[in-house]
Amino acid sequence: MPDPATDPGGGRGLRVGSLFSGYGGLDLAVEEVFNGQTVWFSEFSPAPARVFAHHWPGVPNLGDITTIDWNEVEPVDVICGGFPCQDVSTVGKRAGLRPGTRSGLWARMAEAIDVLQPEWVVAENVRGLLSATATRPTPEGDDTDGRNPIPATPESATAIEGAAVRGVEPDPWDLGDESARPLRALGAGMSTSGLC
Repeated sequence: MPDPATDPGGGRGLRVGSLFSGYGGLDLAVEEVFNGQTVWFSEFSPAPARVFAHHWPGVPNLGDITTIDWNEVEPVDVICGGFPCQDVSTVGKRAGLRPGTRSGLWARMAEAIDVLQPEWVVAENVRGLLSATATRPTPEGDDTDGRNPIPATPESATAIEGAAVRGVEPDPWDLGDESARPLRALGAGMSTSGLC
């Protein structure tokens, strides 16, 4: 029997869906690690899409991620993608994960994850994601300002058999354990997708 630590696919190649595919660098790594095969990709820009299609002939490009109905897409075992980093990068304007920003396209990746429920998600981005601000989309009828109204660390995650886990690792980015005000991009990403 295959070892899950060395063969996550359990002897069968995992089906991989690629978002923000570019020329396919992340996909090559994901296919190698997961013994996978890319079955669809989503790339908006024509030039990188042509490069991707050249190296993965016959694999359909779903195109613009903002127009995809994920209920109509073939389920996969792995979703990978490196959503735009310009708005979370420490060398950028730090607009964060807000609707209408390039990095705000993370919400589209989270939507794909939510609908397709893959076993694995491989997301790639810059270190600035840890400290950039975010605004969650506000559900219809909700009058909050989109910031996180609850503690950043759920009570159930703060203790293991009575031992506090908050002090286990130092926090080099000084994000803290209190409610994230403003909501940090990484917290919005994980909470949005249910991958906490």
